[in-house]
Amino acid sequence: MNKSSVINFIKIVVVAVTLQACGHKEEKKAEVEAAPAQDVISLKKGVLSTSLDMPGELVAYQQVDLYAKVNSFIKKLNVDIGSEVKAGQLLATMEAPEYNSQLSGAQSRLQSQEAVYLSSKATYKRLLETSKTPGTVSPNELDLALAKQNSDLAQLESARAAFREVGDNRNYLQIRAPFDGIITARNVSAGAYVGPSGKGSELPVFTLQEQKKLRLTVSIPESYTGVLNNKNEISFAVKAFPGENFTARVTRLAGALDSRLRSQRTEMDVINKDKKLLPGMVADVHIPFNGTEGTFVVPSKAVLNSTLGVYVIKVTDNKAHWVPVKTGRTADDKTEIFGPLTEGEAIVKVANEEIRDNSDIKVNKTN
Repeated sequence: MNKSSVINFIKIVVVAVTLQACGHKEEKKAEVEAAPAQDVISLKKGVLSTSLDMPGELVAYQQVDLYAKVNSFIKKLNVDIGSEVKAGQLLATMEAPEYNSQLSGAQSRLQSQEAVYLSSKATYKRLLETSKTPGTVSPNELDLALAKQNSDLAQLESARAAFREVGDNRNYLQIRAPFDGIITARNVSAGAYVGPSGKGSELPVFTLQEQKKLRLTVSIPESYTGVLNNKNEISFAVKAFPGENFTARVTRLAGALDSRLRSQRTEMDVINKDKKLLPGMVADVHIPFNGTEGTFVVPSKAVLNSTLGVYVIKVTDNKAHWVPVKTGRTADDKTEIFGPLTEGEAIVKVANEEIRDNSDIKVNKTN
């Protein structure tokens, strides 16, 4: 092949490559023009309000199991199940004959020790007066008398303490209400042997509950704890009163998550002066949450959940760019998103994997 033939061959190849490239460009341009135009929206910050419906439980504001402090027998029960009691009211009296004997013995020892002390005290005073005359009483004798007086005084204080202890134990033969409430359980009858748990009756003598005020307890999932505070007002319903709604306000937050349920125990105080609601009722709780400002809120369809991750498709100069994001709460077909985005940027309203990253895209309009 001569030189002119080689040059002609090269020219033919260059023309063919050029025509092929132009063909690809024309074909790609045609594909872009043939693809449906994508609706885009302008990224804006907003507030997403959501709500949470979940079960809760009503419990007594205060509840206590009342046991006998000392081993004894029930002498008289002054209340029964359903009785309304006031703080300090006598609920039951017990009897333990051995305490009467112990009290008598302690009283006798106290009286005996008082007599001994008074004697040693008088002896010391006489010696002290006599010692004022020089040479009548030696200093050593006077010191011994003083030591005897102090020793008898210590013994007297010990006897007084023992007498008070027996008297206090005797006072434990009465059970009184620690607060206003209702007796919800009575587990013994007159004549029963009772005492501290495990030493007398395994069951308490009474169970006392305060019911004019209840606690509504709910376990709030971890994802909602960031927007929950003491200002949230909730509504709830119970099966006993269908169609009737009750309200309460969040009062106490546990401040920590349950390691097993990954939720935070939350309590609401419920005023129940008419005692319409009862401890143990299961409540259907509705908790509204107001979102925080400064969060991007987009239509849920604008979020692309692919095998590679979660993205939104941003449009810049008719080019599609997949931007990785994290999602927050979802409500009313809207979703919170967090990622490297700027307010006012255009994103595809309905994202799908057919829109490839860094591909050309035809934009329909901006809402």
